[in-house]
Amino acid sequence: MADLKMPEINSVVIAGNLTKDPVFRQTNSGGTPVVNFSIACNRRFRDSNHQWQEDVCYVGVVAWNKLAESCRDNLKKSAAVLVDGELQSRTWKAQDGSSRTVVEIKARRIQFLNKRKKSEGEEEDSSGFIEDDFHGSESVDEGFRNDESGHVYEYKYLSSE
Repeated sequence: MADLKMPEINSVVIAGNLTKDPVFRQTNSGGTPVVNFSIACNRRFRDSNHQWQEDVCYVGVVAWNKLAESCRDNLKKSAAVLVDGELQSRTWKAQDGSSRTVVEIKARRIQFLNKRKKSEGEEEDSSGFIEDDFHGSESVDEGFRNDESGHVYEYKYLSSE
């Protein structure tokens, strides 16, 4: 009988709202852009008494390079996002000397979900789908679309070729 190998799958897709403004910085070695933020993802369910309850899951997200710069420029507290990425863990030494570990999402793509209003030339938050630039050159597709209720959304889709 052949040996079975566990597939190497590490994929996360989650939607939520930023709990704080993103924190942007550049690495000490090379100045690579990086941004960190956390999102709150709500889940509604019925309890054993058939009453609606709500649970909130808080998840940390890290994005690098052009994706980090786009997050810095377009996101703020309470912004709605859809994050596609993979789980990663990292460990560091705290100031008190203890080791700390965190599991977070390393973003590959982030879609900005906020509505864009078009009135008298004023535009509010934009919607966009931005992909990590690690994998090569990019192509861009952008435009506007309407949902069923008539809201106008701008989209910008960047993909690696």
